[in-house]
Amino acid sequence: MKSLDADTLAALTADIRRWGGELGFQQIGIAGTDLTADERRLERWLARGRHGAMDYMRHHGRKRSRPAELVPGTLRVISARMDYWPAAARPPAQVLGDATLGYVSRYALGSDYHRLMRKRLQRLATRIEAAVGPFGYRAFTDSAPVLEKALARNAGLGWIGKHTNLINRQAGSWFFLGELFTDLPLPPDAPASDHCGSCRACIDVCPTGAIVAPYELDARRCISYLTIELDGSIPLHLRRSIGNRIYGCDDCQLCCPWNKFARPTAEGAFAPRTDLDGAALTRLFAWNEAQFAERTAGSAIRRIGHERWLRNIAVALGNAPPSPAVVAALEARRGHPSPIVREHTRWALAEQAAQA
Repeated sequence: MKSLDADTLAALTADIRRWGGELGFQQIGIAGTDLTADERRLERWLARGRHGAMDYMRHHGRKRSRPAELVPGTLRVISARMDYWPAAARPPAQVLGDATLGYVSRYALGSDYHRLMRKRLQRLATRIEAAVGPFGYRAFTDSAPVLEKALARNAGLGWIGKHTNLINRQAGSWFFLGELFTDLPLPPDAPASDHCGSCRACIDVCPTGAIVAPYELDARRCISYLTIELDGSIPLHLRRSIGNRIYGCDDCQLCCPWNKFARPTAEGAFAPRTDLDGAALTRLFAWNEAQFAERTAGSAIRRIGHERWLRNIAVALGNAPPSPAVVAALEARRGHPSPIVREHTRWALAEQAAQA
């Protein structure tokens, strides 16, 4: 890499923002690597066990909060934002309001964002390399121990709200984040300031009380954790609160006043798949393993596997209005090979019987 003076680095940063826009990112920011305060918060969160069964959060020691230890030589982090709000999807309130339908988190209705974002970040790195010559970098999209929200905040992309998601004043919170760790000494942006004020809508709306205090999330109670990350049985005392949410939960974002500024995505890959957008629970529960693999190919949902998929839907069926069709669907899975599926199916049948 050739030597770069301050003026050249400033011009390069402007080019990086422009190239990012051309590649489909809605915003690019530059952050330094100091995450000392965030490291302390993370360690307190882990010490309280709020990560649940996500043991990977403890792995790699402090590399998660020290970018230069994760990727030696890192001086700056280029943080990128890409909107995903799917305007063509059924209205969330409509799906959540019909307990016979399955609600899927908006981010997972289309194609998996991981590969798309990483490819775009790689293309951005290639354009930088063409301008300055070979340089050190590594691209991440929720794919390594990275405190992406803290870095995005420091890069000026938004603030971490009381629900612990990143919020942007002009774009709300319906967006993905990705990063380029780099050894380029680019001029950093100013961190974004907090604009949650006295609002506590996300705290009050959370179905399971997972936001235990402003800016504090107990993952063990979070529906996204329970339906995606948790491997095994969903705690009995939380099942009714899950309602018909079969993959993730958006309630804290749906109620956020800042999302009135959210803009629909222009990415065709994020358009909703009709098989996943407010489909009947009984139909989704009938998918065999091959059908699940086929219909979730290229989707983030595929990573949870067929067993968790059935487990989640069984809970939703237990919360559905009592009907012969629901009971018949559950009875068809009563003898499923998985003990997890059988146990949740039995619970759902008992819930149906209690409501009848």
